[in-house]
Amino acid sequence: MISALLVVALSAILVSGILWRQQVQIRRIENQRLLSQAQWISRGALDWTRLILRSEGDTSAGITYLGGVWGVPIAKTRLSDFLGQIGEVRASEGAATYLSGSIEDAQSKFNLRNLVSSPAPGVLQVNVEQVQAFQRLLMLLSLNSQLAKTAAVQIRDSLAQSATRFQTQTGTTSSTTAPVMGGAIGGNTFTDKPGIDDSDSNPDIAPLQMTSVDSLLDVPGFTPEMIARLRPFVTYLPTTTAVNMNTAPAEVIAAIVPEMNLSSAQALVARRQTVFFRNVGDVQLALTAVGIQSAVIDPSIFDVNTSYFFIHGRVDHERAEVDRTTLVYRDALTHTTRIVRVQDQL
Repeated sequence: MISALLVVALSAILVSGILWRQQVQIRRIENQRLLSQAQWISRGALDWTRLILRSEGDTSAGITYLGGVWGVPIAKTRLSDFLGQIGEVRASEGAATYLSGSIEDAQSKFNLRNLVSSPAPGVLQVNVEQVQAFQRLLMLLSLNSQLAKTAAVQIRDSLAQSATRFQTQTGTTSSTTAPVMGGAIGGNTFTDKPGIDDSDSNPDIAPLQMTSVDSLLDVPGFTPEMIARLRPFVTYLPTTTAVNMNTAPAEVIAAIVPEMNLSSAQALVARRQTVFFRNVGDVQLALTAVGIQSAVIDPSIFDVNTSYFFIHGRVDHERAEVDRTTLVYRDALTHTTRIVRVQDQL
């Protein structure tokens, strides 16, 4: 009798363990299925967003401003609301799927890639004018302005091993390649001058290439708190770019335009909310109106159009969540958009 009870107990334990492992495996497969479905939904939403950018680029060619359709964020909305009756059938079965997201003008921020220019093929040099602009931005944000030189030297050293180090967005493009080799944007002087000290750089040890503003953590002196302060105003793009004066915040405008203070930049932004800039000439007139002499204005540092956009999207599909940021390049010549990089938010 005792032996029979022990056998039954042992069998029950073994069977319960098998059933538990089977349940865990089924749950794991379900989670993988839900995550895969959420990722496909995210890809579909990204394609829809790229269509909006292409349409906006065709209807408002040469101008990107905050009042465009692309600038309207999408609040958390059930997917079935977009799909009509087809989505309602699926929603009634319990698969509640929600979408939310927004499009951000990447060229409204200061591009760290501008700190290094290429005056000639095969040459990488620190752009002194852009370093000075970054210093002014750091000062406006109450941060150590001397770190601008350190960041510029590290970016130059990291680009030395990059296959795309001489690419810009101003050259001829194709539908499958990134912007090709060409001249650099920003500043007339591309030579290292006294004041750009690169004595700390080590050519034998190439630093990691930057992919975002978070890569500044690899630069000595930058802290997570400083990165959080810089994130709304600084980015890193694959090529040198001009700042879009229709979308840039006052801090960035005050940094890139010499002899401009923050109050003047804020007045410029307030005026821009009434009537956006249609061309670079409008920008120069607006700068002159706030007291900036045209002699110190370099038209190569600003523009009224944008090629790079950040697409922030989130999908909640039952237990699965996909929170993703995608950098998209809009090509005005071919009327296409291309995905540059994708980053999942943890």
